[in-house]
Amino acid sequence: MDPEFIVLPMVLIGLPWLIMHYVTKWKTAATITNDDEVLLEELYNLAKRLDERMDTVERLVATDDPSFNPVKRIQPDQDSDNQQLRELEQLLAEKKGARP
Repeated sequence: MDPEFIVLPMVLIGLPWLIMHYVTKWKTAATITNDDEVLLEELYNLAKRLDERMDTVERLVATDDPSFNPVKRIQPDQDSDNQQLRELEQLLAEKKGARP
């Protein structure tokens, strides 16, 4: 058997198959799944609720103890802090609107 009959099919069939196999692997690995999106949205909502609770707790403690000085963190309802949240909420709304 000639080596040409082995090498030629390997080059014409095997090499493109190998390249396409890894291209599809890279494409699927780079995307986020629907389950991941749902989990991220749940985590975002949880973080938002926890932030609101922290604001409430700090307000309650501040009314009980005037000398209370909260640890420096994102201050509630400041426009500069809420800008990124508004952008994220807008993206989520657009994504939900795009879904059938």
